[in-house]
Amino acid sequence: MSDAGGTGDTISAGPLAGLRVLEFASIGPGPHCAMLLADLGAEVVRIDRAGGNGWDNPIMDRGRSTITLDIRSEQGRDTCIEAATHADVLIEGYRPGVMERLGLGPELLCARNPRLVYGRMTGWGQTGPLAKAAGHDINYIAITGALAAMGAPGAPATPPLNLVGDFGGGSMFLALGIMTALWERERSGKGQVVDAAIVDGVSSLMTMFAGMLPSGGISVERDRNLLGGAAPFYRCYICADGREIAIGPIEPHFYRELIDRIGAPDSLLAQQNDAAQWEDGAQCLAALFRTRPAQEWCDLLEGTDACFAPVVTLQEAAHHPHLAARQTYVEHDGLLQAAPAPRLSRTPGAIRSTLPNGADILAKWMAK
Repeated sequence: MSDAGGTGDTISAGPLAGLRVLEFASIGPGPHCAMLLADLGAEVVRIDRAGGNGWDNPIMDRGRSTITLDIRSEQGRDTCIEAATHADVLIEGYRPGVMERLGLGPELLCARNPRLVYGRMTGWGQTGPLAKAAGHDINYIAITGALAAMGAPGAPATPPLNLVGDFGGGSMFLALGIMTALWERERSGKGQVVDAAIVDGVSSLMTMFAGMLPSGGISVERDRNLLGGAAPFYRCYICADGREIAIGPIEPHFYRELIDRIGAPDSLLAQQNDAAQWEDGAQCLAALFRTRPAQEWCDLLEGTDACFAPVVTLQEAAHHPHLAARQTYVEHDGLLQAAPAPRLSRTPGAIRSTLPNGADILAKWMAK
């Protein structure tokens, strides 16, 4: 196995080896969190519904065993209750109240298994006036102030894929909450419920901006947000061949290196922190970057302190020399997919190759 984490066998390896996770099928952040735990060695069994969830994803669904159950039936519910009695962690992503109506809520399951960490992944959270309303990533980040800061001035806000809400504020905070609860369980012997709400996670992600607004150190106004693409030294440019490049030399000495290397006017340095001059500076750099194809700019700038990178597609990312050298992507089951992250020096994670049937895993849990 490489440092980056690669493929493994059926035996759970990694720092979470021996951790039992019962996942109820959902979409987006719940499955992503379960993938993270599985990559790091947890034994994950997913309860699927007949016909699947409509979002089949052979990469994000990796690393767990599955069993199809009708959890609305008495037999299916009983199987879930018994499985949860022998699990360390449960992950579910239904609207508040659904698991309770199914007879699978935390009050019942945690009473039967006091050590259970019950992870609840939602957009709005378990409480509040919107808790039971439908929603998606775009809606959750809209009420946190994050979406308002994104996009071009005078145009509607631009959704940043669903990376900020579902995964940044969702699955990552669910994983943090689960691991925090497991750590505390080592002292108390008791599990607890993790209420992972995307609105809470994204609000936490916005703390750098919230903390710097009073001092004027940063702005979230789209025409003055230096991290939102308003500044000429922190945005993307189109090259002569139509490809894009990204520059981000925020610090003056890094900006100086960029200006010197590309032969831009020194006046841009004096105007760096003058938002009124940003658009003129951007037009100057745009015209300059248009004079050469992207590869020539890569040859000149990549690997320097000019804070430069080419803008590559997802299909191209695995072949970028840096990611290739780090083995950030590995081939598994005929698919090129991201290796387990983060990397641990002594007990690295791995993508497991073959997995037992979920029913067999549950039978093993219940036999002990």
